[in-house]
Amino acid sequence: MARTAWVDKEQCIGCELCVNTCPGVFRLDADGKSECYDSTGDSEGNIQTAIDMCPVSCIQWKG
Repeated sequence: MARTAWVDKEQCIGCELCVNTCPGVFRLDADGKSECYDSTGDSEGNIQTAIDMCPVSCIQWKG
């Protein structure tokens, strides 16, 4: 089973770095917080880059 990216919305500040890095994986929800809507929307390497760029470290791998 592939890993899935997960966003802790309590910590997310809505900076959009992950959305801009991997728009096929992340988007902002109605509250302006990031969410992972498709962990297969980009390569694991690009998703890891988005995880590493997050200024509040609110994105993690699950699975």
